[in-house]
Amino acid sequence: MTSLIDRLSLEAKQAPESGIVEVFNAGQGRNDLIPLWAGEGDLPTPQFICDAAKASLDRGETFYTYQRGIPQLREALAGYHRQLYGKDFSSERFYVTGSGMQAIQLAVQAVVGCGKEMIVPTPAWPNITAAIEVHGARAVSVPLREDSGGWRLHAEDIEAAITPDTTAIFLNSPCNPTGWVAGLEDLKDVLSLARRRGLWIVADEIYALFYYGDGPRAPSFYDIADEEDQIVFVNSMSKNWAMTGWRIGWISAPPALGQVIENLIQYSTSGVPSFSQWGAVAALTEGGAFLEKQVERARQGRACVLQGLGALNRVRLSPPEGAFYLFFAIDGISDTRRFALDLVRHTGVGLAPGTAFGKGGENYLRLCYARRQDHLEDAIHRISTWLPEI
Repeated sequence: MTSLIDRLSLEAKQAPESGIVEVFNAGQGRNDLIPLWAGEGDLPTPQFICDAAKASLDRGETFYTYQRGIPQLREALAGYHRQLYGKDFSSERFYVTGSGMQAIQLAVQAVVGCGKEMIVPTPAWPNITAAIEVHGARAVSVPLREDSGGWRLHAEDIEAAITPDTTAIFLNSPCNPTGWVAGLEDLKDVLSLARRRGLWIVADEIYALFYYGDGPRAPSFYDIADEEDQIVFVNSMSKNWAMTGWRIGWISAPPALGQVIENLIQYSTSGVPSFSQWGAVAALTEGGAFLEKQVERARQGRACVLQGLGALNRVRLSPPEGAFYLFFAIDGISDTRRFALDLVRHTGVGLAPGTAFGKGGENYLRLCYARRQDHLEDAIHRISTWLPEI
């Protein structure tokens, strides 16, 4: 007799368990836990954002609303982009989604048909590949190359992976988990390739402001793209404004795609709650000082972990150029899944195993350093004390 699981769709059955969540579950309930596995900081959402959401609730805004997002939020997104990129943006480019994850899902649905292929540079956040394959498409890994200068993407590697079934390239820069940042020449190479081959680009630039090079932000496709280029940008309120639990994000795409994106929103979540959107408006229009604080904390956390873990003889690492993760290897450790599970059980330090991030990441561990410095210092001390025992 077949089981209930056997009767499910192939895509549902093959959806992978998150390697990050596995370690998360193993560490829950510890009083001494230092959770550095997830992609979030330890600051709560600022009060002025919560107050804006509460005011919306007090106004009784608990009904269905615009599928593309309330006009005030779409205009706030346009204003945020005008300031950040120094060029004009129409509010018609922006579509509010129920998280950055949903923005990725909808972008994949829009540009990659069932049975088609999407190229994903790896190591990569596991949800990217899962979003593609749950949709019935195929994620094709193109590993970044690592050398003494850090991680690097080579456009010729992407081109070599293109087949007649390829319809899109997913590019996350600054990158989770490696901290790699695509330079302007990298972006030009990828855009030129996409134009020549008629491919879409899904650009995840969620960590744009967590950048440790010259300038206030990382290089962007916005710097070089034309208005009608085949690029769909996905983003989220989560990282910049400590709103991971709010589940609100956005898509930026040519206005010509507006009705298609609205339809996809309608047939998935039927829109995002008004009160969440008013919180996002407050974040975008009043959250500059908090955002600067977030970036500075990440910069300090980066310096702390580079100094602390870099002093350990067994640790190999490249200073991250962006985002807020350290992706590092430990000599003698090849099973990073088992290491992460043992580490959290023996020391209370939670790291994400590199096995969760696809090809090229298997021998690494990811540490989120967007946290208070004393916790980072304590985590480094516990790791350095435990390592000689294994």
